[in-house]
Amino acid sequence: MPLSITVTAGTTVSAIAMTPDDATCCLAFAPGAGGGINHAYTVAVCEGLAVRGMATVRYQFPSIENGSRRPDQPKLCHKTIQAAVAAAHELTPALALFAGGKSFGGRMTSQIQAIEPLPHVRGLCFFGFPLHPPKRPATTRADHLSLVDIPMLFLQGTRDELADLTLMQGVVARLNAPVTFKVIEHADHSFHVPVRTGMTDSEVMRSMLDDVATWAAAIVA
Repeated sequence: MPLSITVTAGTTVSAIAMTPDDATCCLAFAPGAGGGINHAYTVAVCEGLAVRGMATVRYQFPSIENGSRRPDQPKLCHKTIQAAVAAAHELTPALALFAGGKSFGGRMTSQIQAIEPLPHVRGLCFFGFPLHPPKRPATTRADHLSLVDIPMLFLQGTRDELADLTLMQGVVARLNAPVTFKVIEHADHSFHVPVRTGMTDSEVMRSMLDDVATWAAAIVA
């Protein structure tokens, strides 16, 4: 179901809701910096979660809505996430609500959760948390995570150039909130795996979505 979400006066973004009949929870899913509601990865995540009984509301940031390649400023991203999460709850008020997203979208979601907790949200899910720029290892992008007090799920590839695995594991180990950390062997930031591994990207996706559904179900139970 297509949606239009009002972010601020004069600013709206497009979204798509998928609500399977057997849904027990809903994920407000934010795309990566260059992605939108029709990006192949975003569509695959939301369609795969629907099969697993999880509703989704996927949305895009104003920059994508307006055809810009430059990501929005954090404050506008935060307002977009707040509006999208509110829309997801209004659409599925009886379902347990989760939020998160791919890379930039997940990081922006965690930032606003740290600044002003998102109403009704039971947990955050990160598909490749972007800990640092490529080849510039650091952990400052994760400093705010210590202010998040709801469960978090991290899905991280071992070849992710935006998240040195050792640094990421150290960050997670220092958090006080309940954390589930899933390592995807051989996967890069896009969760692509080399052919030589004998695995396929589709297999990786299925395993990750199983992890998301299992994590969410445990919180809802």
